[in-house]
Amino acid sequence: MAIIFGLLVLTLVLWTVFEDQLFSKDNAKELVEEQQILLADNFELQENKSMSAIGDYYHSFILKISERDKQNAILKIKSADNFKTDNSSIDQMLYLSDQRYFGPKVIQNYKTENAYVREYFQPSGQKGYAPTFRRVSISKTKNELTFEDIVE
Repeated sequence: MAIIFGLLVLTLVLWTVFEDQLFSKDNAKELVEEQQILLADNFELQENKSMSAIGDYYHSFILKISERDKQNAILKIKSADNFKTDNSSIDQMLYLSDQRYFGPKVIQNYKTENAYVREYFQPSGQKGYAPTFRRVSISKTKNELTFEDIVE
């Protein structure tokens, strides 16, 4: 029993230490496609990083995508019913919401000076547990997609 427990602890430690090195293109594609941004063409994982502290976690990665995937992603964001073109019309940052624990799932789509952005926020449903907050940004000038996952 002690050996099994020791192997489990060792596995968790190794997974935590090497998490960024074990992250693959398939993992990236799955996270992006959860936000309804489809990647049909080949892409390159340019950067991947994560940071964690007690109670906080931040994971981001940058993908170099094809021009076709970039245009399809921009079209998906721009064609959303709630797409905003004026930053001042965005009510609030979703991850700072009063309804961090209870409330509806919210998807926010907007344009900034440099990117088209889709943000996803889902309250945890339990007091004290962090909500799910994810942001996908499509660069206006480069064929790059940036994904951020923030847990506070």
